[in-house]
Amino acid sequence: MNNYPSYSDTILVGLLSKKDEKAFNEIYRRYWRILFAIASSRLRNTYLAEDIIHDVFASLWKNHKNIQIQSLQHYLAASTRYLVFKAIRKNDYEQRYIASREEISAEFKIENVLHNKHLLEFVTREIDNLPERCRMIFKYSREQGMSNKEIAMEMKIASKTVENQINKAIHHLRFSMKKMF
Repeated sequence: MNNYPSYSDTILVGLLSKKDEKAFNEIYRRYWRILFAIASSRLRNTYLAEDIIHDVFASLWKNHKNIQIQSLQHYLAASTRYLVFKAIRKNDYEQRYIASREEISAEFKIENVLHNKHLLEFVTREIDNLPERCRMIFKYSREQGMSNKEIAMEMKIASKTVENQINKAIHHLRFSMKKMF
């Protein structure tokens, strides 16, 4: 019995309900191009259209015992349209999600930049409020990256004095920061 191409859709559905692979193959051969045209025309994405057609036929095979089909062509077309609309909704949701994440990220970046700017201004003001010698030693240490020994030689003071002045500056900044927060 190799007359599957001559069988009607109703006969093929009956054979499919008995798990006839040749009937399934004939249904696939008859309808995959039509279903692909439906899916690809709406999605404009051949890969996604192929996935949807695959899902339609996989569902047909999986549910072969439970399917009550009056018109095979309408059933397959409706299944395809349903999955196309589902894919479109999913894509819209993903696009909105991505857009909202980008918006939140941009707001967060702006907020961080502003916060960092204010924090830097605050620290700069506090450093400027240090006594002159302490401020100079701290700036040599932090801004120019000089070691305590190099600062001591530059300013002609003891290395221990440099260390004490840096500790004094750090203590002042910590205390000021605690007040700020």
